[in-house]
Amino acid sequence: MLIYPAIDLMDGRCVRLSQGRFEEATIYPADPAEALAAFAEAGATWTHIVDLDGAREKSPRQHELIAGLARDARQHLQVAGGFRTRDQLARMFDAGIARVVIGSLAVQEPVTTAAFIHEFGGERITLAFDVRLVDGTPEVATSGWLESSGKTLWDALALYPDARHILVTDIGRDGMMTGPNLELIAGIVARCPSLAVQASGGVASLADLEALRAEGAAAAIVGKALWEQKFGLEEALDAGR
Repeated sequence: MLIYPAIDLMDGRCVRLSQGRFEEATIYPADPAEALAAFAEAGATWTHIVDLDGAREKSPRQHELIAGLARDARQHLQVAGGFRTRDQLARMFDAGIARVVIGSLAVQEPVTTAAFIHEFGGERITLAFDVRLVDGTPEVATSGWLESSGKTLWDALALYPDARHILVTDIGRDGMMTGPNLELIAGIVARCPSLAVQASGGVASLADLEALRAEGAAAAIVGKALWEQKFGLEEALDAGR
C-alpha cells in the first residue's frame, strides 16, 4: 500500500483543516519545498498536494507555486484543488505533475471529466469523492463539502467505467484523527476490485495504516498525523508495506 504524505497549501503556507473548515486552519512553520524534500529523504515516492485556495474558489490559485515545487521534487506529485478545464490539467502535466485530482467536477460534469480520462489516461487522473454517511449510505458532497451532490458514491463510480484511481474521504473523520472508515474502504474494494482506492480521513496511528492495507486499500493519504508527529513518515512507509 502506497503512503501519500499530504501537504495542504493556503496562501503558500502549509496548513491542515479539521473537517474542511477553513476558519479552523492550523498553520505549520514548514516551507513547502523543504517539506517535500524531507518526505523524499524519508523514502516517500509520492506526495499529495492540495491547493486549498483553489478548492475554495473553484479555480486554481496556487498552481504557479505547485509548478515550481514540481521542478525540484524528487518524488511523484499528485495535485488537487480547483481543476475545471483541460488547459489547467495540461499545464500541471507540462510542469511535471504525475497525477491530477478531479473532485466536485467528477459529479457535477461527468462528460467533461470522462473526456479528461480519455485524453490523458486513467493513470494520470484521480477521481476524488468526499462522502458523508447518511443512514449507512455514502453520499457525495461537493463545493468544499458544503453541498450534497444528490448522488451516492456508487452512483458516481458507475459514471466512470474507465477510471483507475479514486480517492475517498470520509468527511466526518477528515483531520480528526479518529481512525479511518475501514468498513467504507472494504465496501469499495469489494464492489470495485479494478479500482486503486486511496483512503483519506482519520488516520491517527500506524495500526490504522496496517488496517487499511488489510482491507485492500491501494494507498492512504496521511496528513495531520504526520504534521502533529504522531508517528514518523519512515514508520508509516513501513506500515504500508
